[in-house]
Amino acid sequence: MNQREPLTGARVIEAAAAVADRGGLPALSMRTVGRELGVEAMSLYHHVAGKEALLDGLADWIFTGIELPDRDAPWREGMRRRAVSAREVLSRHPWALTLIESRANPGPALLRHHDAVIGCLRRGGFSAVLASRAFSMIDAYVYGFALTERNLPFEADSGASDFAAEMTAALEGYPDLAWLARELITGGDYSFAAEFDRGLDIILDALDRRLGGEPTGS
Repeated sequence: MNQREPLTGARVIEAAAAVADRGGLPALSMRTVGRELGVEAMSLYHHVAGKEALLDGLADWIFTGIELPDRDAPWREGMRRRAVSAREVLSRHPWALTLIESRANPGPALLRHHDAVIGCLRRGGFSAVLASRAFSMIDAYVYGFALTERNLPFEADSGASDFAAEMTAALEGYPDLAWLARELITGGDYSFAAEFDRGLDIILDALDRRLGGEPTGS
């Protein structure tokens, strides 16, 4: 007879992630997580205090999957790798963006993540104010891109041109939108997914210029 793997807090959170991956946050409950683990829901309370604690743990779990900037990496390389990794994690777990933006109890993984990002910027010469702005700006871009990508009516890495072609007739009377659709159709190789790196470069270039001309403490 096989001995059942001991139940731990980490296993409970991983099971919660699996439930959310399949059904989104509405599918998440102590009961469904217990079912995922093959145990009664009451067994979970030895490891998490309840639904709210489960959500806090799940929000913190997301940050364990995001690559942290290497301590010796230049700030630009560190920010790029972290942003790319964050987008990949949010793409794999579409429910995560809503969750991490709604929790008010930061866990150790989130704090470690934030500390590493700020540390990378600080070692790169950023003041506290500019580091805070850079962090906020990059996250706003990553989160916004992930949200848009999740809701696209076509595959992010292809299909934009076909979708634009289908929309052409509906855009009559909207000349600028029609122009954009025509440009995408003419190019034939537009990929929304590929725009992530280009947009990130624009932000990093702007931060680089601001860093080079920033007065101390600004």
